[in-house]
Amino acid sequence: MSEAQDAVQRAVDANALHRPVVIGPDVVRRPASPSTETVHSLLRHVRAKGLECVPEPLGVEGGIERLRFIPGADGGEGWFHQHTDQGLASAARLLRSIHDASADWTPPAGAVWVAQPVAGEATVFCHGDPGPWNFIWRDNEAIALIDWDYLHPAPRLDDVAYALRWFAPLRSDEHARDWHHFPGIPDRRARVQTFVEAYGGLPAFDVVDVVTDRIRSVSTLRRQLADQGIEPQRTWVADGAEERDVEEIEWIEAHREELTLQVHG
Repeated sequence: MSEAQDAVQRAVDANALHRPVVIGPDVVRRPASPSTETVHSLLRHVRAKGLECVPEPLGVEGGIERLRFIPGADGGEGWFHQHTDQGLASAARLLRSIHDASADWTPPAGAVWVAQPVAGEATVFCHGDPGPWNFIWRDNEAIALIDWDYLHPAPRLDDVAYALRWFAPLRSDEHARDWHHFPGIPDRRARVQTFVEAYGGLPAFDVVDVVTDRIRSVSTLRRQLADQGIEPQRTWVADGAEERDVEEIEWIEAHREELTLQVHG
């Protein structure tokens, strides 16, 4: 395991330690956060539209959040299911359906956002962390999106840019092989195009610019939470997450000519 991967594993362990999740057989239980009631309101709204691709909230009891368990592959297993164009496109379509369903949601009075709202036209309610690990997968199809801790109002591109970093991935060849488990170097431009076309209806945007801007916003939020002593962000920062983000931005910028693609959704 590389030094960077070892740091990431420590961060995962810190997350499990400070917000332990108990699964089974039909219910997921974990400590509630200040944003839990806001998240549950959004999940109920989306499900009322007939979408079962988000968890069913079962309430909060004794400071413990309860959600209906959705069976399937998630976490590290998610990397493998999205290698195919089928898996890649299914995640994009699912994300689009949730964004569409969220657009007319009215947040509750006193809504709490962990991630800062982002101003812009055609704002929806973004997941904030739509990487392959937070999708539920069955047979190379994304069937649900879980872990809505970073829910916030923002333009659709906020989530799309985040997803492209991890799905394309807009990361080094070493990361594509060792972290994402691709058997060879993926055609990043083609994968970006597949994701964006499956999502559909996006304004034209420059991939390098929106993805690097999104990495910077993630780094800023992580630092803000770490400065408040919040885990696991405090551990992530201590283990060099910010420095790794700078390195990843530099890699993307160094490959601008290769990655630049004016995308029309």
